[in-house]
Amino acid sequence: MPTEFGAVDSDTQAGTLWSLTDAAQLRLESIAFESLRHDLADARVESLLRILGWPCSFTCFAIAGTPDSAYSDTRNAISKAVRDLGGGACLIGRRESWCVALVEVRGAATPEVTCTAALSAFGDEQPVCLGPIRRNASGATKAISSVLSALRSAPAVHPLPRPMRADDVLPERALIGDEDARDELYTAVYRSLLSDNADDPTLSTVSAFIQSGGSLDATARELNVHPNTVRYRLKRAAETTGWDATNPRESYVLQTAITLGRIRDARHSG
Repeated sequence: MPTEFGAVDSDTQAGTLWSLTDAAQLRLESIAFESLRHDLADARVESLLRILGWPCSFTCFAIAGTPDSAYSDTRNAISKAVRDLGGGACLIGRRESWCVALVEVRGAATPEVTCTAALSAFGDEQPVCLGPIRRNASGATKAISSVLSALRSAPAVHPLPRPMRADDVLPERALIGDEDARDELYTAVYRSLLSDNADDPTLSTVSAFIQSGGSLDATARELNVHPNTVRYRLKRAAETTGWDATNPRESYVLQTAITLGRIRDARHSG
């Protein structure tokens, strides 16, 4: 009769991976997933991940969506896709109607390749979300929360790419209270528009362009510069932030970031 815990396999990369029965594996994976989902990443959770085969230091990403059939079938299909790519550890759990996979980056199991390989495991008519790469247990909590928050925000955006990325719905995630999305908008977008030089016109130009409804001429008149100057500044802002104010959707991302940034800066300076 098998025991739940077997001998230590010293050849594994984790160094302390235990041999588990299928039932014990599923129970521990469920505990680990729920811990990470609730933003718990202390030493106990890290130890649990070690038992499940995760290395001491790792990079990871999350994929989430509605199962195409039974949850168990989707779980098996994702696990097989990761194995076939030579991937590392994989932790799969469920939340509401969604199946969420946390995958260690290893071998060919990169985010884009893994998501493509596992896409058929999710329902054709439902959104599938690929999250950003994060590090270690603390990052794993954010990887899971980002894809769940993105799926909750997905009904607000049409059309959606398939798969979508968690960053595709940053404004909507911020609106439903996702602090990680707000931090991303503030740090990666708003702060990128600022400069150590108080006379740098990037932020004011982007803001004026958005407020003008996307008119180069109106922005140029507002700032008393040539339209080509506005065009150049917008191009530079797009290179700096990764978001193009001349694109309607990306303009909305920039507008949300500027709004959140100004509110946060005013609060901190008050």
